Amino acid sequence: MYFDQVEGNDMKNVIFAGVGGQGVILASKILMQVAMNAGYDVKESEVHGMAQRGGSVDCHVRFDKKVYSPLIEKGTADFVVALELLEAMRKLDYLSPQGMLIVNRLKVNPAPVEAGIAKYPDDIESWLCSNVPKCHVVDTTQALKEAGSSRALNIVMLGVLSNFLEFDQKAWEEAIKQSVKEKFVDMNLKAFNLGKSIPVS
Repeated sequence: MYFDQVEGNDMKNVIFAGVGGQGVILASKILMQVAMNAGYDVKESEVHGMAQRGGSVDCHVRFDKKVYSPLIEKGTADFVVALELLEAMRKLDYLSPQGMLIVNRLKVNPAPVEAGIAKYPDDIESWLCSNVPKCHVVDTTQALKEAGSSRALNIVMLGVLSNFLEFDQKAWEEAIKQSVKEKFVDMNLKAFNLGKSIPVS
C-alpha cells in the first residue's frame, strides 16, 4: 500500500499497557513498523514506570495519513491492549465509548501487594466484562506454552490485536522481521500466529 492510498482513513489510536519486562515497547514498535510500511504517518509515545520493579509501562501509537501529536487523549483510544488485568483498569479512562479493550487474563502483583501493604483486587475481570461493552479477555496460557517462552506474551497479544486491524498477514510478518533480532524471528512469528488464533470472549 502506498501513501496516497491511505487518504481518507480515520485516525487509529492504540494503547499498549503492561508492566516492566512484558515487552510493551516492542509490541508498539512492531505496530508502528507495520503501519509505516503501509504508508501511514505514525507517532508514538512511551511512558515508563519503575520498569525494573514491575512498574507500569505504556505506549501510545497513532497512525493516519497525517498525525501531529503522539499522545492519545483520554476517551479517544480505539484499542487498549493490556498485558495484565490491573493495567487494564489503569488505562480504562483512555478508551473511547466505541473502543475495544483486549486484556490478558494475568495478575502481576505491584510493589505494594508484594510488600503486603495492599491487596490485589479479585474482581477485575468480572467488572471489566460487565462495564466495558467491547471487552475481550484473553487466556494466553496455552499459546505461551506452545511458543516456548513467557517472554513472548507481547507478541501473542499483538497477534490477538491483529484480528481487528486492516493489515494482512504478510505485512505483520515483515514488520516482525524488521523489528526483532534474526535469531528470534521464528519464535516471534510462531507467537504471533498463536495469538492470532486465540478465541476471544
